[in-house]
Amino acid sequence: MLWIMRFSGFFSAAMVMIVLSPSLQSFPPAEAIRSSNMDYYLRFPTSSNSMDKISFRKAPVFRNAEECRSSKLGKSGVCDPSLVHVAITLDVEYLRGSIAAVHSILQHSKCPENVFFHFLVSENGLETIVRSTFPELKFKVYFFDPERVRSLISSSVRQALEQPLNYARNYLADLLEPCVKRVIYLDSDLVLVDDISKLWNTSLGKKTIGAPEYCHANFTKYFTEYFWTDRKFSGVFSGRNPCYFNTGVMVIDLSKWRRFGYSRRIERWMDIQKTSASRIYELGSLPPFLLVFAGHVAPIKHRWNQHGLGGDNVRGSCRDLHPGPVSLLHWSGSGKPWLRLDSKQPCPLDSLWVPYDLYGHST
Repeated sequence: MLWIMRFSGFFSAAMVMIVLSPSLQSFPPAEAIRSSNMDYYLRFPTSSNSMDKISFRKAPVFRNAEECRSSKLGKSGVCDPSLVHVAITLDVEYLRGSIAAVHSILQHSKCPENVFFHFLVSENGLETIVRSTFPELKFKVYFFDPERVRSLISSSVRQALEQPLNYARNYLADLLEPCVKRVIYLDSDLVLVDDISKLWNTSLGKKTIGAPEYCHANFTKYFTEYFWTDRKFSGVFSGRNPCYFNTGVMVIDLSKWRRFGYSRRIERWMDIQKTSASRIYELGSLPPFLLVFAGHVAPIKHRWNQHGLGGDNVRGSCRDLHPGPVSLLHWSGSGKPWLRLDSKQPCPLDSLWVPYDLYGHST
């Protein structure tokens, strides 16, 4: 059981204790506000020898409970039907977050040896860091070529949202082995506080993806006035009941994705954005997903994405949790917990990320 220390106000010295159990729920998504360039705040040093300066403490070894179905990767490897498949990107700038996310998944899983991680990378050297931190982790690294999407990417509200690796999730069906029929995609700035097998076992029905939906959010703000006034664009939502969903936590049926060619459909909208007389959206890789899937998403309980803890896309201001269940904490927005903690200016909820942090500088 985790405890949250929360200040009741900026000038208040009073503190309260909140139990992190099924008693927290999500709040509206972060506002999409254009920024000049705030993303220097989000980065590790990226000099030529920066990789040598990054190190992590070795994680504890996590073993399956007795009731877990045995997973031995000798015979069927990644195709073992007992595995839970999780895809996460790895890059130097967000590596500390990715490592913490993996650590949290293992720590709260009843069957951690049955979790297989698919790491998407666009640079070398990260596999060694993962292996030294999690010596017994089941994982594979997949190279995503940035040139595959570079020409399709439009400028966004934050520079980090323009990075090609942010679009690798669009190609999971191509990158992962055909025998992998389902995958959970997770962003690098989150931690789980519940067993990931519960998310894995979510029914998608006839849908291709599942995610927590937020139908109270103002859906129109994710697209420009030009988009909404031109029926050849806005007509895509005709007959649909589109709701906002955050693409940082998704359960994906890869078999259906492959069958219906959704990677190409997303690319088509990215190309329209680049070639239209005016922009049809502003916010990175999210709008193409909304254009293809909004209104066709299997709803997942909000507890699986308490997002927006990183504040909005400019200020990264602190946010509180609202009453309701929580299984996953997500620092989407511009404020990342590891950098706020290092700067000695953390938000109260950043303390919930600390137990999963394994970062330590080399000496």
